[in-house]
Amino acid sequence: MRERVPVVVQGRGRRRTGARVLWVCAEAVVTCGVVVLLLVVHQLWWTNQEARAEARGQVSALEREWDMSPRGEPGESGEPGGVGEPGAAGEPGGSGEPVGAGESVDPLGVGGAGGSAGSGGWGGGGPGSGSSAAFAVLRIPRIGLTAPVAYGVSKRSVLDRGYVGQYRGTAGPGAVGNFALAGHRNTHGEPFRYVNRLVVGDEISVRTRARTYVYRVDQVLRSTSPRDVGVIRPVPRSIVKPSYGYGVPGAYLTLTTCTPEFSSAYRLVVWAKLVSAG
Repeated sequence: MRERVPVVVQGRGRRRTGARVLWVCAEAVVTCGVVVLLLVVHQLWWTNQEARAEARGQVSALEREWDMSPRGEPGESGEPGGVGEPGAAGEPGGSGEPVGAGESVDPLGVGGAGGSAGSGGWGGGGPGSGSSAAFAVLRIPRIGLTAPVAYGVSKRSVLDRGYVGQYRGTAGPGAVGNFALAGHRNTHGEPFRYVNRLVVGDEISVRTRARTYVYRVDQVLRSTSPRDVGVIRPVPRSIVKPSYGYGVPGAYLTLTTCTPEFSSAYRLVVWAKLVSAG
């Protein structure tokens, strides 16, 4: 009697099930990749388009209004303080309030993923008003920048709109003290993306309803801590790198943003001094 040898036959069903699982996994990976790509495109491209369009529109509206209306006096028409006179304490542009007192752990106010601004710092708008209306136009010829300037460094109401924000409690344009500004380095219009290219002697202008102030770049601090509140004080001096900054009162302009690009690890600071007002 011939002995039978058992034969095991692999079912086709198992192979089909395994193939389906692999196909589903592959589809999931591709879908996730597409979603991530769309998010990157939105963050790095679309937010820039939206913010730049809004910022351009705001600059045009401001300058059209100013050209049609009489020039105001320094300190009027929403302009905080005039040449040589600091704003009143507690008002936008005033310097009577200790900078950074009781504020957030990100005092320079431009933290967040990808160099975006945090909602902390001295953000907000004008005291008690919550307004984010622009009151000045910043121009930096070296980097081809024209941007509206608004009160506060709030992410939602100021910086994410492509605006440059003024730190609350700092001096107004042209005033004795420190007119301190923050802006995005990347995304949402990224007005300060190329401020690292500024060098000593470059001119920066700030136009308000009353007049145009011209500053000249005097010092550049390439990297400092996000907690370095000294850089935006009335007489700015880094508390992390004390060799950078000033020791006497003057009419200063400070630009702050994140560094390196697509990171919020450190802050880049540019200081300029007032040279003319007209």
